[in-house]
Amino acid sequence: MIMGLLVECPECKKRVSLKKKTCSCGFQVGKAAGKNYWIEYYHLGRRKRERIGRSKAAAENRLREVETAKAEGKHIDKDPATVLSLGELVRWYGELPEVVVKKSYRRDMEMTRHLLRILGEETKVAAITTGMIEGYQKRRLGEPSIKKGKDGGPKLTAAATVNKEIVTLKTIFNRAIRHGKLAVNPAQPVRKLPENNVRMRILTAEEAERLFTCCADHLRPVVTTAFYTGMRLSEIVNLTWSKIDLAKGFIRLEGSETKTGVGRSIPLHPRVLKLLRGLPRGLHTDRVFLKRGKPFSEFKHSYSSAKKKAEIEDFTFHDLRHCAINNMRLAGNDYFRIMAASGHKTTAVFKRYNLVTEKELSEMKWLSEESQEDFAKAGGDDRRS
Repeated sequence: MIMGLLVECPECKKRVSLKKKTCSCGFQVGKAAGKNYWIEYYHLGRRKRERIGRSKAAAENRLREVETAKAEGKHIDKDPATVLSLGELVRWYGELPEVVVKKSYRRDMEMTRHLLRILGEETKVAAITTGMIEGYQKRRLGEPSIKKGKDGGPKLTAAATVNKEIVTLKTIFNRAIRHGKLAVNPAQPVRKLPENNVRMRILTAEEAERLFTCCADHLRPVVTTAFYTGMRLSEIVNLTWSKIDLAKGFIRLEGSETKTGVGRSIPLHPRVLKLLRGLPRGLHTDRVFLKRGKPFSEFKHSYSSAKKKAEIEDFTFHDLRHCAINNMRLAGNDYFRIMAASGHKTTAVFKRYNLVTEKELSEMKWLSEESQEDFAKAGGDDRRS
């Protein structure tokens, strides 16, 4: 016989039936928030109780597991979520072979640092609720970011950053469910925070030339390539000569070399083509961009120095990608062609890179009164727009 779900009274810690609204101590358990759930059942003539945590859904799911096991005459194993801590789960996830080889592995594991700090490394997974995760979102939004604001002061953590952390948590829970370590994902109902981090920073032609001039010799080809092709930082610093077709003017990347996992061909701007033809080749490496004859990937300080000399503020390296894509649009290229070159898979993300300036808006074309009259006589709106 299975007795069902119990709830732990936050006041006296006594466990009472979920059907009861009031504990024997007088506390209103039915209205209490953050209470712990238990399941109670008989097995081999003995009464068993398991503390599940703050998730009612997890308790109900565990109860169904026990009922099924009893009906089929199977051994009733203890719910792993009641003994598994968040820290143990994260370490288990980080050691999975399919996770270790991910390009985003280091970034994903860095995301877990904040999750463990706030939710608690020793917190049992079964005790983690949707409410706790929503509380995590609010707390992170109020914490300072490692980045500084325009005034040089502390900058709060962006909603986009918190969303990435929650996505990482959801991924870990889903992988645990797939491996039988969890029954439910408490992060699944958590909604994504609204993001408003579209940057409106595009260099003018004069600013771009200043930046090129102020770059160190090893950095200038990297910055120039980013400005004209829109390639991502990782794609540029890892670029090899075997991927460049100087005769036809293309860079061809394989899926394993792109963020989206899809290969693409990138047409070369005449200025980049000329630049590449003039670059010296390395003796012991096929990499294109070198510093003192050796590949490099870290240039944060030299890039910051170049911006300072060029008197350009609030402009990240990734903004060079925005410049390239925006300039391709202004040159009259259609969205499909630009997306193929930039590697965007969805128009939603792609459109964030296209920034319509006030100068463009000032050149808005208006319908003449004569044309309005003609359209009205023809039967209304111009369906060609």
